[in-house]
Amino acid sequence: MRPVSRHRHFWPITVAVTTIAVTMGSFPAYASWAQQFHDRPAQAATASGGVIDESKPHTHNDPATKNAISRAPQSADTADPTTLTQAVDHLGGVTAQRDEPDPTLVPTASPAARAAVPQDRYAMAGGCYALQSATTGKWVVRDGGGYGATGTSLTGALPFHFQATDLGTYLLFGPDKTYLGASTLARPNPHLNPSTMSDWTVTRTGSTFTFTLPAKKISLGRSSTGVLVNGTAAPFNLRLTSGCAAWPEVDVNVTGNPFAGTTPYQEVRGYLDAHTHGMAFEFLGGDVHCGRPWHPYGVAYALKDCIDHELTGGSGAVLENFLKGGTIEPHDTVGWPTFKDWPAPDSLTHEGTYYKWLERSWRGGQRILVNLLVENDQLCLLYPLKRNSCNDMDSIRLQASDMRKLERYIDAQSGGPGKGWYRIVTDPFQARQVINQGKLAVVMGIETSALFGCSSKLDVPQCTSASIDKQLDEVQALGVRQMELVNKFDNALAGVAGDTGTAAPLINAANFLETGSFWDMRKCPDGSDPEVHDKDQLALPSVAPQQDALFGAIAGLAVPIKLPLYASGPHCNARGLTNLGDHTIEEMAKRKMIFDPDHMSVVARKSSLDLAEKLKYPGVVSSHSWATPDAYPRIYELGGVVTPYAGDSAGFVEKWRKHLTWADPRYYFGFGYGADINGLGAQGNPRGADAPDKVTYPFTGLGGVTIDKQVSGKRTYDINVDGVAHYGLYPDWIEDLRKQGGQEIADDMARGAEAYLDMWERAVGVTNDACRDSRAIKAESVIKGIPIGTTVQNVLLKAGQPHTRLATAFTYCARNAAGTQVTRTVTFGPTGKVTKIS
Repeated sequence: MRPVSRHRHFWPITVAVTTIAVTMGSFPAYASWAQQFHDRPAQAATASGGVIDESKPHTHNDPATKNAISRAPQSADTADPTTLTQAVDHLGGVTAQRDEPDPTLVPTASPAARAAVPQDRYAMAGGCYALQSATTGKWVVRDGGGYGATGTSLTGALPFHFQATDLGTYLLFGPDKTYLGASTLARPNPHLNPSTMSDWTVTRTGSTFTFTLPAKKISLGRSSTGVLVNGTAAPFNLRLTSGCAAWPEVDVNVTGNPFAGTTPYQEVRGYLDAHTHGMAFEFLGGDVHCGRPWHPYGVAYALKDCIDHELTGGSGAVLENFLKGGTIEPHDTVGWPTFKDWPAPDSLTHEGTYYKWLERSWRGGQRILVNLLVENDQLCLLYPLKRNSCNDMDSIRLQASDMRKLERYIDAQSGGPGKGWYRIVTDPFQARQVINQGKLAVVMGIETSALFGCSSKLDVPQCTSASIDKQLDEVQALGVRQMELVNKFDNALAGVAGDTGTAAPLINAANFLETGSFWDMRKCPDGSDPEVHDKDQLALPSVAPQQDALFGAIAGLAVPIKLPLYASGPHCNARGLTNLGDHTIEEMAKRKMIFDPDHMSVVARKSSLDLAEKLKYPGVVSSHSWATPDAYPRIYELGGVVTPYAGDSAGFVEKWRKHLTWADPRYYFGFGYGADINGLGAQGNPRGADAPDKVTYPFTGLGGVTIDKQVSGKRTYDINVDGVAHYGLYPDWIEDLRKQGGQEIADDMARGAEAYLDMWERAVGVTNDACRDSRAIKAESVIKGIPIGTTVQNVLLKAGQPHTRLATAFTYCARNAAGTQVTRTVTFGPTGKVTKIS
């Protein structure tokens, strides 16, 4: 592979950095200048009881923002409606659920010992093998500047580490850390770096293997003298050996086998993350985000800084610095193996979900990951550097394809198709089976600003109900099962909550470029709850007439668009849910897709929940605290799930305590989080080495595994001093929650995966647990009438969710002919079919 020339990038990157610096640098000044016009600080309750002053610029790493019950702005209209009596009842319901029996968890089987002869073309991944000519019986050794099948014994053969780049393709990594590579002008020889000329496709025929480079039309052949040449593919035997060089890789530092269930259909345990952006390396044109979750050639290629960062010693990381508060802070641009300055909780443009870090989180107890495909076309167009399309839906398709590639890559490392721990799932029944196998169920979702191209240009929708239906079918076929309707911009479906602080003018300007209009932020109606409103904007004094303030007063900035000052807050976006938005939610419900009302304006979210209640549709999740306190109880009452933004551990404990007062006792309760990692959302800061009840290493994780400090190359991470620097530290973060919130929060977090599956089951038509919810109770005859041999899925669709699903038995509450509530048990056999009803 030809090395990338830095000189070729110098001038375009210099222009790009200068442009971004000038533009973004003006926004903090604008915000500061406009402070004189504020007559009141907009306030929103934080999890710790403080307030967020939304009139002041703040960063994504602001603890008040990260740890608030709601990251969305609030006003009187969004107050928590829960009474004290209801709160006590809800707390009691959760406590009672914790006392119920837990499912039995068992360790997964250890992998079988590696065979001396690979059983298929996938089995060599990560192994150390020697090559033997199947024709002559001679072993491959170094031969001058190349290789030859001239060795006389296995012990003298050259050992190669087989590093899988995809299913059935490998780098052959020699003991001198070179790669067996081909050349169009010379015989195969050692290459210093991996490339397409050393990425071999291996094919098995009988008991022998051949090596080819299909794209180059080159095969690994053997001359009559035994020299390896480019020619007709020669058959080789592979034999297990020793002496290979260690392949450089991030450590997991979790010992013990992952836990699984005793049956594929029992209740699950595991942590839930309902909001992460694992494919964000492709968004905003693909050059904003530095690093990626995997690379065929390994960690040294995956965890590299952006070239515009490298050329400027980190000072050119304008977006990174802007998100940290606008100061110019150079950083060490070396990723692997030193990781001096990144990843870090506040390093928002660097990769945080490298696949080995994901693996650590899975091994540490996580069992559901919702990966949201993300894009923002106007911010992409504004950023000068890009390699990908800025079209939202093109980016969604690309990222969906990337998820499948990552699944293949992890399969390749694990020994073949379907053997990896990262499994993309499309329904709750499949997800339950995956989790009970001890693997990670990955749900595909979407968070984008112009969903289905449904922008609005001067209030004219750029989509139709027919185009929405067509694209809903398309993304459903891709595997998408969870979606938001809006993100940063108003669109033809709904209005947004907006942003605040120094980022708000940039986003609002981009909203204008996208729609032809600024956010229609108006003073919330009199009598509105002060905790329920949209994001407050830079405002003129309240004496200014609203109609004049909205677009009449413009700040003079060195930016291409003049920005409005608004009437005094609290602000509510007048744009709500449109007819097309209403149609989209209805069609999502028909397709059993999970709807996330986060980022919507207050009025749009209220209307969307009105619609969900009208449809009696429980497939609702608020995934990362971009809803408001009035919405959370409604989501729980629908049978939905709420997973707050993770943020700092202490702040999350307070969020959990508040959510306990909203939990509806008619539904199974478990708790999860929305990491929002790679989504320009800051991660949890450390509490400090001297914090009381700090995490001590090693500690015991869910299922009995042992979790030690994580090591990435030369860097060792400690949650107490490093915070959630990367995704692999989420098990440590959950242990930090336990240290502060006790075993109760640890238990609720372990129940998070089951709560999500239960919500998803209800969304696809399974009725609720009748022992908790009398509305769902069925006649005893329905349960007793289930035919022997019925599958688990059909039992659920007929009888509803059981009160317990432990090992091979489901228990149900039913009503007998006399009107008395009775308990009945459905027992399943080894194949997951009914064998007895009692």
